[in-house]
Amino acid sequence: MKETNNVKKMMAIGMWSSIAYLLMMLNFPLPALPPFLLIDFSEIPAMLAAILFGPIAGVAVEAIKNILHYLIQGSGTGIPVGQLANFVAGVLFILPASYLFQKFGTSKGLTYGLVLGTIVMTLMMSVLNYYVILPAYTFFLNAPALSSEQARQLIVTGILPFNVIKGSMVTVIFIILFAKMKPWIHRQMAA
Repeated sequence: MKETNNVKKMMAIGMWSSIAYLLMMLNFPLPALPPFLLIDFSEIPAMLAAILFGPIAGVAVEAIKNILHYLIQGSGTGIPVGQLANFVAGVLFILPASYLFQKFGTSKGLTYGLVLGTIVMTLMMSVLNYYVILPAYTFFLNAPALSSEQARQLIVTGILPFNVIKGSMVTVIFIILFAKMKPWIHRQMAA
């Protein structure tokens, strides 16, 4: 029985990872934000995996999705800077949400978790972009380094609002999906 559950879990993680990769490909920019910041909804399958099988499953979906993206799409820098940033942002978003859902097991707990995930992702990605991600991009692209004021300006006017908008959009869509899928999710969790 345990072996069957493990196979079921691995198959589900593979399926959710594939769907997440496809959703990652359906990305689009937002007007008035830098064009390299692209909205996608690939955190939704990772969030489902985290709810059904635990946070590690959600992290696995985020990892597989980004590995697939790097292997198939490549990276302008030669190394997966963008994919690593996407992975970290996804993990920062889904972990608080899955933790609060597991703790409370309610739609209210999930909603609070998704809001907290949006806040954590937004704040941490702002810091990581300032100290790690933007410097990595400029280094690997042999571009002139941004001054600390230019980096701060880009984060405040682009990256920070982008993460708030993305987290909010994913939150709203996931809450709607969760409401529709709730009976199925509860059956899966009970199995």
